[in-house]
Formats: sequence, structure tokens, C-alpha cells
Amino acid sequence: MKKISVLGSTGSIGTQTLDVVRKHRDQFQIEGLAAGSNKELLLQQITEFAPRKVSVATKELADSIRHELPAGTKVFHGQEGLIEIAAATDAELVVTAVVGSMGLSSTLAAIEEGKTIGLANKETLVTAGHLVTARAAANGVKLLPIDSEHSAIFQCLNGERHEDIERITLTASGGSFRDYTRDQLVNVTVEDALKHPNWSMGAKITIDSATMVNKGLEVMEAHWLYNIPYEQISVLLHPESIIHSFVEFRDSSIIAQLGNPDMRVPIQYALTYPERWSSPAKRLSLAEAGQLNFREMDLERFPCLRLAYECGKMGGTVPTVFNAANEIAVARFLRGEISFLRIEEIIEEVVQQHQLIPEPELETIEENDRLARQLASRL
Repeated sequence: MKKISVLGSTGSIGTQTLDVVRKHRDQFQIEGLAAGSNKELLLQQITEFAPRKVSVATKELADSIRHELPAGTKVFHGQEGLIEIAAATDAELVVTAVVGSMGLSSTLAAIEEGKTIGLANKETLVTAGHLVTARAAANGVKLLPIDSEHSAIFQCLNGERHEDIERITLTASGGSFRDYTRDQLVNVTVEDALKHPNWSMGAKITIDSATMVNKGLEVMEAHWLYNIPYEQISVLLHPESIIHSFVEFRDSSIIAQLGNPDMRVPIQYALTYPERWSSPAKRLSLAEAGQLNFREMDLERFPCLRLAYECGKMGGTVPTVFNAANEIAVARFLRGEISFLRIEEIIEEVVQQHQLIPEPELETIEENDRLARQLASRL
């Protein structure tokens, strides 16, 4: 049985990861679960999967569930708890599905312990790609992507030579407002933004999809995952989300990965790699799909994607600041404090006020992340 820990077990990716495990109970053992504050769901998961260690957001929450845990299950909390679940269990594979940059330290800790990473936390590579990839290489650790787009690229590159890559293209659904003009975005609501046309995701990533920040983060992630220049990474609007991404090679051949929008497929591939197992996902019928549509990405309509490319190319601490400002701005939008279009303005203002630090160490990354959040909160 493959032993697994899940960071972010009560979120969208975490719950779907456990759904995959549930379908193959004789193949997987859950060693650790880390969640935030969803006490009821976490307790259900603990009862069903009997992990040896669990972690929650705060000490108060940890104390409140301690008496409800089965014998043999230990509870931890906070950032230290995340690191405990990531690095201090018998898990062979750690699924990093926490939202935002808080997943960085725990992912690095798991890498240092030689654990395979099922990477669903794109902010880890955005904020510290140079550190993560270097440490993964030094420890012989595989980074198995769980994002549908990066899983697609990973599959398209199986058996191919890196020097034969001409271009990687990430497809984008366009999010909740893909057919809106800039003028129509002025008065959109949180409820409007959370209605993603194709995918069922958490609130933060759904907003990121609408602003196209999510695709910008994926561009940065692709740069580090596949060691490829930004000039060879493109984005194409594809409303149906059937082609999850594709790779063009120097002989003009293109290899694409297709499937219905169902995150359980890339999750399961990361859990079972290099094998492929049966899946509960609905089979794709191209005859039923009828036609697939594509549009060039308009960087004036989606300025966050333009800014993401610029920040990625600058490198150093700039992607960290881009991500931190976005996390704060999205949280403020979800609380009703700012308008939808103010998200992109806050990100750009924070980035413009930042002084680039090249090749930062972890402490420098964390400090600049903190400062960017403070500024984004004040604007």
C-alpha cells in the first residue's frame, strides 16, 4: 500500500484526493491529514481514514478536537503542524493542496525528507521556484503536478527529449467573466465571480480564474517545472476545458492531453504514477462535444496575465510579491471590501513599489511576502 499525507484535506483538491483514495482503499493508506478550520469535515475524514497524525489551523481548535480523536491519532497545529504532517510521517507521497504561500515551508520540509510531492499548491513554485527545484534535485525528489494543465504537460512530455520542445501552451477556460467586456466588470459581485462555468473549485482559485491570475501563476509554475523560458510558454483561451494543455515540438508535431473537466483524473495520475488505473470520471466523447473553440489571449482584457509574465521574467522576489498582493486583494474582494477590478490595481501597485531582490533565500522570501501583504492590506 502506498502511504500518503494530504495537506489541505478539507479543501477542493484535498477532498477529491480522498475520493480517489476511497475508490482504491486497498491501494492507499492515509498517514496524515492537515486542514484549516473545517472541524466537522476533518473529523469525518479522521473517522474514515484513521490517520496517525492530523493538524489544524490553531491551538484552540487542536484542543477542541483532541478528545474526539481515535486512539493512536495525534493532533498538531499551525505552521509547525503542517510541517509535521508533511515531513514527520511514514508517507511516501505528500499531496500539497493548501491554498497560498503558506504551503512553501511544509513542501520544502517534505522534500528534505525525500518524499515525493503531489504538487497542487502552485504558489510554492511561484514564490520560491529556484529553491524548490534545486532542493528537489539535490534530494532526488519527484515533483508530480496535480493542476490539470501541468498534469497534461507532464503527460505530453513523457518519453520526449527536453531539447525538442518548441513551445508549451496552457489552456484557460477564461473563468466566470470570460465573455465580459472591461466595462461590464465594473459592478460584478462576489456571487457572480464564484460561478465558474467548467470547474468546481475553492473560492480563492475561482476568483483567480476570473482575473486570470491563476493562469499567470501556472505560467510561472511551468517555467520552473519544465525548465523552459517564458518566451516558450503561451496561453490560449479554450472555453470547453477539454484540451487541458499541449506541447509543440520542433518538428511541428503537437501532443495534447484531453479529457472531461474532472480533477480526480490528474490527482489520481499523480497518486499512481507511472501507472494508470480505472477512474470514476466520465469518459470523453468528442462526438458529443461536437466542436472545440479557441481564442487568442487578450492581455489588455486580462492585465493580470500580462503582469504575471512581466513578474516572472523579472524573477527574484517579484513573483513572491505578485502572489502575496493577490492573496490579500482576493480575500478583501471576498469580504466585500473592494471591487473586482480593484484586485488587479492593488497587485500592480504593490509590485511597482517593490525593489527586486535576486536569488533570495527563504527568510528573504518570507519577509517580502509579509511586507507585500501589509501594503496590499492598506491600499
